[in-house]
Amino acid sequence: MSETLVDEAYTDAFGNPRVIPSEVRAGVVAAMGPQEEDLPFVAIVRPGAELPAAGELVLEDGSDLGRADRMPTDAPHGYHRLMRDDGIEQLLVTGPGRCHLPAGLRAWGWAIQLAATRSAASWGIGDLADLRQLGDWSSASGAGFLAVGPLGAPNPGPRPEPSPYYPSTRRFGNPVHIRIEEVEGAERAGPELEELSRAGRVLNGQRLIDRSRVAALKLRALERIWDCTRPSPAFDAWRAERGVALERWSTFAVLTERLGAGWHSWPEPFRDPGGPAVARAAAEHADRVGFHAWVQWCFDRQLADASVSIMRIADMPVGVDPGGFDAWDWQAQLAMNVSIGAPPDRFNAAGQDWALPPFVPQRLRNAAYRPFIETIHAQLRHAGGLRIDHVLGLFRLWWVPAGMDPSRGAYVRSQTDELLEIVALESHRAGAVVIGEDLGTVSSGVRNELRLRRLLSTRLALFERVSPARYPVQSFAGVTTHDLPTVAGIWGGADLDDQRAAGLDPDPDALALLRSRLARAAGIGTDASLADVVVPLHARIAASPAMLVAATLEDALRVEERPNIPGTVAPARQNWSLALPVPIEELGDLGDLRTVVEALRR
Repeated sequence: MSETLVDEAYTDAFGNPRVIPSEVRAGVVAAMGPQEEDLPFVAIVRPGAELPAAGELVLEDGSDLGRADRMPTDAPHGYHRLMRDDGIEQLLVTGPGRCHLPAGLRAWGWAIQLAATRSAASWGIGDLADLRQLGDWSSASGAGFLAVGPLGAPNPGPRPEPSPYYPSTRRFGNPVHIRIEEVEGAERAGPELEELSRAGRVLNGQRLIDRSRVAALKLRALERIWDCTRPSPAFDAWRAERGVALERWSTFAVLTERLGAGWHSWPEPFRDPGGPAVARAAAEHADRVGFHAWVQWCFDRQLADASVSIMRIADMPVGVDPGGFDAWDWQAQLAMNVSIGAPPDRFNAAGQDWALPPFVPQRLRNAAYRPFIETIHAQLRHAGGLRIDHVLGLFRLWWVPAGMDPSRGAYVRSQTDELLEIVALESHRAGAVVIGEDLGTVSSGVRNELRLRRLLSTRLALFERVSPARYPVQSFAGVTTHDLPTVAGIWGGADLDDQRAAGLDPDPDALALLRSRLARAAGIGTDASLADVVVPLHARIAASPAMLVAATLEDALRVEERPNIPGTVAPARQNWSLALPVPIEELGDLGDLRTVVEALRR
């Protein structure tokens, strides 16, 4: 079954047919591991529809409906179980088939990277109290949402991974975003916490975010509070509710502290998350496991508070760190000898290798999609929307075998109908809109399926050849993203200098093309000043038919540096580590930003 999901050819970004070399295809198939039997572990069944086989039907809430051959017409949406007469236990996904999408939805908001969005009270990095404050100000200004970059936790350790798109887990939060002073029990931590707080605020004096220092200070502060605080009944109840996944994450964090980052290098007994060595370690270090669970409780409470005054749109990365928690926990469903990426296109002539392991479609399906369901569910926690990065991955993914160039990969098709059915079900349960990041080379068939499933498509001025007035209604529109140049970086050419400083050989013609697209979208000439492009550009996008329109604070503040330059690494380029030039409490006093707010109001 798995082998049949590997495409033998594809059409590249330039319209040329490409045949996958046999050795590449063989490498992809080998990475999938032993072929698993194609058993009917999952089926999509609507209320009132015939079941795939006769058997005992048990609803998600535990209601035993006895023998059945049809789904009841009044069956609730959910994940039900069919104990078939042939002995197979089958997951039945019963849902609406289309995502939640309120009629008449029309709003504007900010797209932000939380790390860069600091206040005077921050400890060198934007935190969840800053997010709450920004949400309050944005809502009062007429905004309807904040689209927030990924908040997943990196591997614990002294050097946290800076990229939010390379998380250890997509199910639990990054502790560096906790506002320490608002943690329950912080008032009992004494003078040591005051010293740590002062040291943290000193870090606001530099634009470059020192994650290692921030993480060390906040870890010590949280340890101090934990030492002088008895866990509350509310925490105990929350911990019990989060179940096995939380306990495994907390145990993984302890093992990482003791054995180092990257579970592949651990002694063999600790590589099995369900093995006796891991269970013994959890018991021996029960207090430390409890500490890491409590840290997640602190994060979750603050995230809930930050998501009250305005709709928060979460951002789900396309994959996870192969040495991180999700990969350790779900190693049986992942292919570890390949990574996902993208074939060559106009923006990346050599192709891309994102160093993220993909799920093997058949193994994921045979696991009744539990990893995917848990991930979507966790991402939607306290959120009113979800952006799915590289939504094409729900249709197919570019697999690059280990040791091969990114151009030497192959597309592996996903079980699209079942994945989209799960997304739609979770969307309705959360009452959340879903946005598909469908930039780049995407077939019309993919976009049509997203439209039918009521996912919003993404439209950016930097990618579009048409006027914003022609953007589709069912879309999420903006100017740029974290991986693309800012308006100021394009208009003055500073992005070229930034790329050169990072060791790249940038193409001035490519930047000129982006400049012309911005000018066309803004309805101005390419010789206009920066001051004359920012406001009309955002005004025209805000006037577009798109349901949701987002601006970045970098563009509103005329920041020249983008958050990330793909293909570059530290120390040549400190990606994801440059804070905004002003603290968020000063945003309302800035005339340039107020003019953008006025332009965005719809």
